[in-house]
Amino acid sequence: MGSETFETEFTKTSSKGQIVIPSSIRKKLNIGDGTLLAVTAQDDLIVLKKISSKISPADMKTLKLIEEAWKDIDKGNYKVRSKEDFFKEFREW
Repeated sequence: MGSETFETEFTKTSSKGQIVIPSSIRKKLNIGDGTLLAVTAQDDLIVLKKISSKISPADMKTLKLIEEAWKDIDKGNYKVRSKEDFFKEFREW
């Protein structure tokens, strides 16, 4: 991913549970009307991933790794890291 920086934007849910993805992020990721997104959640973390019209084997592998990671976290198998170290590893991932 290189020297890419993470943007933090804020949004609210509507009365129907809908959220708006801020325009700067939609433009950056080329998200338009009908774009398919995978959604996963654990506790208070929600992750969205833009995907093609079908889930690729790489996407399935990523989703499986996320599921396995949450199981490890639930078992107490995790490392405490600084915010900088976390985002560095996240960018590499």
